[in-house]
Amino acid sequence: MADRARAQRIADAVGRGMYARDHAAQMLGITLVEIGPGRARMTMAVRPDMVNGHDICHGGLTFTLADTAFAYACNAYNHPAVAASCNIVFTAPAKRGDTLTAVAEEKSQAGRSGVYDIAVSDQNGRTVALFRGHSRRLDGKVVEDAETM
Repeated sequence: MADRARAQRIADAVGRGMYARDHAAQMLGITLVEIGPGRARMTMAVRPDMVNGHDICHGGLTFTLADTAFAYACNAYNHPAVAASCNIVFTAPAKRGDTLTAVAEEKSQAGRSGVYDIAVSDQNGRTVALFRGHSRRLDGKVVEDAETM
């Protein structure tokens, strides 16, 4: 139980530290709702300036939300990780005024490589995109003092 609580404290510290430096997420209104070891949940409201010529959310912005949740999930252990590859399938259009939620879950972590699945849904629970990311761990720490928290 103590190990689980410590892992959660580390993930919380990583989430705070990353978000403070994540100017892209802040600019897009992406909010970190929940983080834990190997997982993250983030939301984004689809604003009028986020829709494309078809009056639906630009796919690149849906991708950015999913990619952001992926980043927080794979960095939550306080081991820096970056995307090695990722792909997305758009299953339904997101619309102006929707609130999108991306839920990232670790599927595999072996050595420096991880696999994460991210589901993006709207406020009604309708899946709008499915994203899979492969991460690669780097040396160092995301937040220097996370282990002491």
